[in-house]
Amino acid sequence: MESTLDIVEVGKLVHVKATGKLTKESYEVFVPVIEKQIAEHGKLRILFEMHDFHGWTMSAAWEDMKFDYKHWNDIERLAIVGESKWEEGMASFCKPFTGAKVKYFDHTKLDEAKAWLAEE
Repeated sequence: MESTLDIVEVGKLVHVKATGKLTKESYEVFVPVIEKQIAEHGKLRILFEMHDFHGWTMSAAWEDMKFDYKHWNDIERLAIVGESKWEEGMASFCKPFTGAKVKYFDHTKLDEAKAWLAEE
């Protein structure tokens, strides 16, 4: 399954839209963008929005773990927006791997996720 990863960054906010299955190559695109934003703005707030999402390849999962370890304190808030129960479970699963506040939102609540990320 082909994956797409669209990234829009506006200051401290990074909006990532993921479809399909993430690969190692997805992280080769994602990581430099995030690291540039961290260098420019400090702690980030990330909106990770999933549509027709099928998870990670093994190599992508490894890249994700390395990213989480390196950037433990660089993410302030992470809003995960998805369409299924397993994606909601993923939000709980990732909490121990980041110092960020993590919250899951159903795809029908995208505006609530954006508002939560904008809170002081």
